[in-house]
Amino acid sequence: MSALTRRRLLSIAACAVLAGSARHDPAPRLRWRGVAFGGDVAITLDGPEAITRPALARARLEIEAYEARFSLFRADSDLVRLNAQGALADLDPHWHAMLRLSDRLHRVTGGLFDPSIQPLWLAHATGGDTERARALVGWDRIAKPGDGHRGLRLGAGQALSFNGIAQGAATDAVRDALHAAGMHRVLVDIGEVATLGGPWRLGIADPAFGQVATLELTDTALAVSSPGALQLDAQSSHILHPRGSRRPLWSTVAVRAGSAAVADGLSTAGCFLTLAQLQAAAQRIGGVAQLIAQPQDGRAPHVITI
Repeated sequence: MSALTRRRLLSIAACAVLAGSARHDPAPRLRWRGVAFGGDVAITLDGPEAITRPALARARLEIEAYEARFSLFRADSDLVRLNAQGALADLDPHWHAMLRLSDRLHRVTGGLFDPSIQPLWLAHATGGDTERARALVGWDRIAKPGDGHRGLRLGAGQALSFNGIAQGAATDAVRDALHAAGMHRVLVDIGEVATLGGPWRLGIADPAFGQVATLELTDTALAVSSPGALQLDAQSSHILHPRGSRRPLWSTVAVRAGSAAVADGLSTAGCFLTLAQLQAAAQRIGGVAQLIAQPQDGRAPHVITI
């Protein structure tokens, strides 16, 4: 299987804590498998069925909500229609929240977080004209709600990808849905990680250098971006600089934050930020607890606590 078509196993694990229960019998386990975000999704819930079945239904609804709007893998998603037609007339709260966070990340990263990168990504992946595609990139050129109209309008030839943030947003939504359904110990991994309870011990792996750090997560989220995890062509990885052919500064960037969506976007753009710029962006966006940047030469990672 080629790198561009590889599938990933994404997982959600949770258990319900029964107040006042002293039983030590194993809790019943409910499992579900499906496909979302370009990978195989597995959900495992431990607890009474009265809690786990409604919780599973909520989790699946949240996954479907983000897939239906922001997936590039579904021909009927809002995003695929937007890229094909150049406009979406009506935007729901999911879209407004995604656009607001994208705007914030674009500002705090100096434009390095840019969902309009999709034409450039496709040009590299398919051997197209990268210079022509690069000229189409520009988040500030997208006509968004509040610019004198209701919907979202792209310029000629433009296209969007929220792959640097949508999985994080879905991760947050699934964690919140499971918590609301009565689950108290939760690990959601939909490309990004969000937890309830803990501690959950996770390793951070770099494609070139193996495991470079270990973290314990409790009631927090983690996103990891590694440019070398996927090459689009001989020169470029799947994480691209929106304004030039500059190579990433880091082999891996990990961000621990309250929100998986914030961690997702910041870790993506952070691959092109210096340590000082990354720390400044984290402080400006807020809610970030820790940054880890693995140098390209294999030296020990830089760890910054915010």
